[in-house]
Amino acid sequence: MAGRLLSAAPRVLLTALLAVFCVVSAFAQDDPDPNSPTPILLTSPDSTRALASVAPVRGKGSLERIANNRAFDAGSKMALYFTNVSLMPGEGANAFRVYASDSQGHFYRYPVVALGRVAGYPDVYRATVILTDDMKFWDAPRPGDLNVYLTWRGLASNVVKLGVGGLEPIKDVPGTFPTPLATARAIAATEAKQEKTDSYGGVGYRWSSDRMRFLEQATFGPTQSLDARIRRIGLRTWLAEQFEDNYADIPYPDIPLMPSNQPSTCDGSGGDDVPATCRRDRYTQYPVQIWFFKNALYGESQLRHRVNWALNQLWVISGSDTQQSSHMIAYQNAINRNVFGNWRQLMYDVTLNAGMGNYLDMIRSTRTNPNENYPREIMQLFNIGLFMLNQDGTLQLDGQGNPIPTYDQTTVTNLTKVFTGWRDCRTTDYQASCPNAVPGSPDYKDNMSLNTSSHDLTAKTLLTYPGSESTQNIPACGPPTCTTQAAIYPYAYASLNQALDNLYNHPNVAPFVSKYLIQHLVTGDPSPAYVGRISAVFNANRTNPTQMKEVIKAILLDPEARGDSKTDPNYGKLREPVQLTTNLYRQLGVTSADGTTQSDGNISRYPRAMSQNPFYSPTVFNFYPPGYVIPGTSILGPEFAIFNTGSSIARANFVNSAVYGRINVSQPDTPNGTQLYLADLEALSNADPTGNRLLDEMNTRFMHGTMSPEMRSTILTAVTAISSTPANAKARAQAAVYLTVTSSQYQVQR
Repeated sequence: MAGRLLSAAPRVLLTALLAVFCVVSAFAQDDPDPNSPTPILLTSPDSTRALASVAPVRGKGSLERIANNRAFDAGSKMALYFTNVSLMPGEGANAFRVYASDSQGHFYRYPVVALGRVAGYPDVYRATVILTDDMKFWDAPRPGDLNVYLTWRGLASNVVKLGVGGLEPIKDVPGTFPTPLATARAIAATEAKQEKTDSYGGVGYRWSSDRMRFLEQATFGPTQSLDARIRRIGLRTWLAEQFEDNYADIPYPDIPLMPSNQPSTCDGSGGDDVPATCRRDRYTQYPVQIWFFKNALYGESQLRHRVNWALNQLWVISGSDTQQSSHMIAYQNAINRNVFGNWRQLMYDVTLNAGMGNYLDMIRSTRTNPNENYPREIMQLFNIGLFMLNQDGTLQLDGQGNPIPTYDQTTVTNLTKVFTGWRDCRTTDYQASCPNAVPGSPDYKDNMSLNTSSHDLTAKTLLTYPGSESTQNIPACGPPTCTTQAAIYPYAYASLNQALDNLYNHPNVAPFVSKYLIQHLVTGDPSPAYVGRISAVFNANRTNPTQMKEVIKAILLDPEARGDSKTDPNYGKLREPVQLTTNLYRQLGVTSADGTTQSDGNISRYPRAMSQNPFYSPTVFNFYPPGYVIPGTSILGPEFAIFNTGSSIARANFVNSAVYGRINVSQPDTPNGTQLYLADLEALSNADPTGNRLLDEMNTRFMHGTMSPEMRSTILTAVTAISSTPANAKARAQAAVYLTVTSSQYQVQR
């Protein structure tokens, strides 16, 4: 059913890409079945026109009384009828979306504003829809039929016709057929029977596709050994192991603090006690990038590393302004120790980190010269956003339909005062503890210390929202109380903590953070229901010291994340350059250039060419914004912000370089080099001249079983065009990998 319905739905994300470039028992897994049934829109018995009405129909035989030859006015409210869904408690209208396309190829997303059951039909639901594009990308379609489908948990229904403003016929999408209730029930029963057979009828294959999808979301790429392990122990047990995090992964490099002005002994020439790589290792982000990629390629703490990378793109500092690698490493530590911790603690540790203080100028903000950069960004970019949100991440609107700002300039001014007086740790400051301080070098390894004479002592009014009464007002601390360092010091820290509490308790934080993490791990345009479920987990664990463990677990195990395949063409995310790079290497295996040891991790050249240079974000807004909408659609696709003609060619060039070449040894920066492991694919190529086993492997490893027949046929033709001889086994394997990984179907992680 799912495959048939997919062929009947427009592939918006894929079209956006194609426009630019062409034996362990399964029962050992103790996780619940991850697959949801596929919704089926109902039609009349003799056409593909939607079963739809202006108002809910009631009474015996009500569905049969619905006329199927009427058109609905643009902007009006109407009801669509569907079956074959099984809702969780509390799951409602915001779990569904309705998409439509007109005869001109324009796509619309119509909001579902209500959901109900139909009396007398326990398996039939009614979705109330407003026929207005909720992103207002296009004007209303010209009068006539639209092709319409409904999505739920990343699954697309069948496509039906719906008249809007008229009944001018539109061409049926291939594979469309009438689905009256009797037919829909028969399809649903067949699907359920097939699901049971797939889940329990074989050994070692239960939910194998979902495992691969899970590993793409929770790691820097699946590996055969990791897939085998999760097959044995299940997703939940693996997550529990990752949360325990007792792995001896590659540690952060221990780089000493250096003077702000590079000394002449660190000019690259070396000396008696100064390595020739002094400038590279201490005044660039080279060691940080090497550490990052070696852990991404080989580390066991994959989930921690993956979430750390996501948080690095929210709480942004950049090597463009962070002078020393030791400064960035200290910042990474601040992020890393809170990856599975509490968000409020993360806010505190990042706020007082000197790397962040330098990047957003808090380190230079004083009562006589206050700086607004950090106060603005801790609100706008890091925690609450510009506008008030519902708990499902949708915008709150005022009586005129406009979004409601979260703060104004007065709030910024007041919050700025709270963040005055802190600077890189100095033992001359009152009660400062700077155990990592080095004479003559700024101390970015320890938390910032407070220069009490530079802290603003006036009253401050912070964010105002329901429940903020205890945190929104910070009183002044003037004479005779605050006349000494001993009095100013606790006042400043109490003010800082009160301000962070005021931010943390803002109702926007849960949906803001939840949606962001979903976008980075699972899908760029999650349903509001998905966001709402994760927000509820965030809020339920506000005082839990391991709050983020619960949030991350909920994101990865949510039914909108799980399943063997997702048929909603708008589901998923363009693989960001870093993930594209690491996924390819981990999927096949990566070694040194000579194949004898591990890669040295010097592979940043590849994502850099694709507009994502790790730890060198061009601005505090990251490489791409979470609110980016794919041009020509109403779909959020953050990574598409750095997808253009140039970067698309760079993506193909990367795959070509990795598959057909290698990174050779070049001292001192590339001591091992890097090479993709292809030996097992060469063996498959040798064993089967038809190329089918090779394509099966591509489908399993890279496409988790979703490779379309058209894609398979095209790649198989190219592979078999290379003669089947032992000498050509590698060439066949290379062609299969290159064509699979550069395809639009792979480039979007689904």
